[in-house]
Amino acid sequence: MGMVYLTGAGPGDMELLTLKALRVVKMADVIIYDRLANPDILKEAKNGCAFVYVGKEDGRHIMPQDQINEVIYQNALQHETVVRLKGGDPFVFGRGGEEAAYLHEHNITFEIIPGITSAVSAPAYAGIPVTHRGIAVSFRVVTGHEAPDKQTSQIPWENFKTDDTIVFLMGLHNLDKISQKLIEVGKAPTYPCAVISKGTTTEQRVVVGTLETIVERAQDMPTPALIVVGKVVELREQLAWFHT
Repeated sequence: MGMVYLTGAGPGDMELLTLKALRVVKMADVIIYDRLANPDILKEAKNGCAFVYVGKEDGRHIMPQDQINEVIYQNALQHETVVRLKGGDPFVFGRGGEEAAYLHEHNITFEIIPGITSAVSAPAYAGIPVTHRGIAVSFRVVTGHEAPDKQTSQIPWENFKTDDTIVFLMGLHNLDKISQKLIEVGKAPTYPCAVISKGTTTEQRVVVGTLETIVERAQDMPTPALIVVGKVVELREQLAWFHT
C-alpha cells in the first residue's frame, strides 16, 4: 500500500505553492488533481508520473466525490506515492476531510499538506486585509454553495450582524441571495463588499460595490470567485498593489 498526500495547491499563483507540496509533487508516482490547481504544478512531476483529472465545476462534475475517494484508494493500492492535489487548502471547503476519512476506513496511510487558502490570499492580492486594527478584529470563512440535499441552510445568518469580515467561497452564482440575506439580517444596503475572480493569478479581476450594487457590477465575473463583505474593502483604495 502506498502513501497518500492530501496536498494543498494554493490559490493559483505558482509561487504560493509550499516547499513541502512541491517536494511531494516531484516524488509522486501519480497525481490526482482538481480544476483549481495551477496546471503548471504538474510540470514539476518526474518523468513517468501518471495524472488523473477529477475536476469539479458548478453543474459539471467529472465524477462524484464518492468515486473520487475510491480513485484515490485504488491508486494507493498500486503506487508507492500518491499526491491528491487540491486547489487552496484541502480542509477549507476542499472535502479533504472526507477523503482522509475514507482512506482511514480502508487502512491507507495519509498525510495532510496544508495549502494557502484563497480566503486570505485572494483578498490580500486585491489589497483587502481580512483583519485591520480598528476596523475588523475577526473574519469568517463561509461556504457560498451549500449541499443541495440540505432542506434548510446551515449558515448562521443571524450571527453576521457584526462588522467582522465575511469571506464567501464558491458563492458567485448565489451572490444575489447572499447580498439580500445580509440586508435582511440587518446590514445596510450601502455596506461595502467586493468580488475577486481568479485571485492571485494574472487573470485576477476585482469589482467593488455595496450589498445593493454588487450583483450588477459583478455580473460578468468568471469563476472561481469569492466574495468579501466588510468595511476592510474600503482599504483597497490605499492598499491595492497587484495589477495584471
